[in-house]
Amino acid sequence: MAPSSATAAPRMYTIGDLARELDISTRTIRYYEERGLLSPQRTTNTQQRLYTPGDRVRLKLLLRARGLGFRLEDIRELFEIYDATHDETLQGQRLRRMIVERLSQIEAQLHDLTNLRDELREALVSVERQILPD
Repeated sequence: MAPSSATAAPRMYTIGDLARELDISTRTIRYYEERGLLSPQRTTNTQQRLYTPGDRVRLKLLLRARGLGFRLEDIRELFEIYDATHDETLQGQRLRRMIVERLSQIEAQLHDLTNLRDELREALVSVERQILPD
């Protein structure tokens, strides 16, 4: 009789498994480990990194947050809140503040880029008037 899923050991992932699944390099995963954002288990005989399903979720969240432009320090803070309290509400409140701050940064950048675009368009018109005869 096969063991029930309640007693079966959770699936473990190697660094290669995660790298392939998430389309990132093993070097990226090691970088996050070095920064203290991931803490894989190690096998006793080979010291191979083994990641739990929770590590996999954490890495996916980390990659998503980085893709949205969040700093590693901010991501670490979110992980620390959850690790210390397991309070998703507190973590969610901090995440909300981070998102509001990031949106504000992006809106300022968009404003600056729009102004730059307009200035470049004006410069182009001015240069074209000077170099192109009527």
